[in-house]
Amino acid sequence: MRSAISLFMKRSLLPVALMVAGFLAGAARAETSAVPVSAPASCAQLGDKPSAEESSPEPKKLGPFYSPFDARNWLANFQATYIWQRHPGFEAAYTGPHSLLPVNESGYTLTSTLFVGFRPWSGAELFFNPETIQSVELSNLTGLGGESNGENQKSGSQLPIVYLARLFLRQTFDLGGAESRPEAEQNRFASKLTSRHLVLTLGYLAVTDIFDDSAYSHDPRASFINWALWTYGSSDFAADSRGYTLGAALELYWDNWAFRLGRFAQPLEPNGLALDFNLIAHFGDALEVEHRHTLLGRPGKVRIDGFHNRANMGAFQDALDFAQQNGGTPDVANVRKTQSKFALGLNVEQAITNDVGLFARLSWNDGRTETYAYAEIERSFTLGAVVSGGPWHRPDDLVGIALAIDGISPVHRTYLGAGGLGFFIGDGQLTYGVEQIAEAFYSARLFPGMWFSLDGQFIVDPAYNRDRGPVKFLGCRFHFEG
Repeated sequence: MRSAISLFMKRSLLPVALMVAGFLAGAARAETSAVPVSAPASCAQLGDKPSAEESSPEPKKLGPFYSPFDARNWLANFQATYIWQRHPGFEAAYTGPHSLLPVNESGYTLTSTLFVGFRPWSGAELFFNPETIQSVELSNLTGLGGESNGENQKSGSQLPIVYLARLFLRQTFDLGGAESRPEAEQNRFASKLTSRHLVLTLGYLAVTDIFDDSAYSHDPRASFINWALWTYGSSDFAADSRGYTLGAALELYWDNWAFRLGRFAQPLEPNGLALDFNLIAHFGDALEVEHRHTLLGRPGKVRIDGFHNRANMGAFQDALDFAQQNGGTPDVANVRKTQSKFALGLNVEQAITNDVGLFARLSWNDGRTETYAYAEIERSFTLGAVVSGGPWHRPDDLVGIALAIDGISPVHRTYLGAGGLGFFIGDGQLTYGVEQIAEAFYSARLFPGMWFSLDGQFIVDPAYNRDRGPVKFLGCRFHFEG
């Protein structure tokens, strides 16, 4: 017992060790660069306006290469985020194997990430992100289409786990146009940037690092927490059970337009950790077209996204047919084969004032096959607003309120009604209703680099079942950047 306690204490100090390392790295960076770390974006930042002066000028070149000994070629940031949530008991006519438990529950996530960057040559950025997570999931992460905590992973543990979150190379090619000088942020150096440029990214990263990058709801560490609100709920984008993958993306920026195309590795098994590196047979493709505009003098963006996922998936109708012929409960695991899933998304964001911004997303997938890598959602509409605290003299505070309405395909409903289980949902039977999620938060900056948030969620018809719920979630979040 004593040895087990000792082992736990050693492992539980891993997030603290990463925090100390990140703090020291940030302190060292502060001595060599005047670049501020990124903070949760205010509404006025939507237009991506360049800073008045370049925060970190390009280091002197030695021939075609930068000097590796120039401190401006190195970048280090750190983040730590703790999210705690609780839901009280709620009404449920029945409870199945993959239901949200109708009793008082509480859980948490604690993540820590170190962002280390190096510029090996002109236009290139190499980033390395070790990360750790420690978590207790509500109901083993089952019972909801839109999971309540965006920091949750499908492979979380009560003991800290250290893993590689990102290791990628980004190369930017200047094609001319107007110049801007964006500030440094996590996984991005400050440097001169033209309005027309090409970006090639290769390595281990998250699909959402490049696609669907909304200014108002894209990061559960700083904004909305629910899975249905921080990205397309129906995209089922390629990712391992921690949310990362291996792949490549090409981006073309041409004045007010941006075009993005990427191919990424799927997990070997649905929602699994190991990746399938055969990117010819199995893959997740993503395509995005973005346009920046000005409406009544305020900046906004519109994005259209398409996803094509090809993997060894089970189809709901095949599972129903198999059960009818062979008896038993339908199970997609019995009928898996290589096949495709298609998804579409529309993302609109618009600044209303310097302090108020709106966003909306609409997403859909064909609903034929099981959820392979993300949320158990096949139709989704979200609408929300974010207000920064300028009017009450706290410009670094944020208030957000949003609504998500999610659904699943008719054949998926039949599968669940017959007792079939998905990775996240399965109450044993089903009286179908759309899952409705309302979330509100207040994020207050306590001091530079530290934010505290209160968060509340109200979910009607959890897991698309009118016989269960509604459910209330209360939570708080501490977020540190350095």
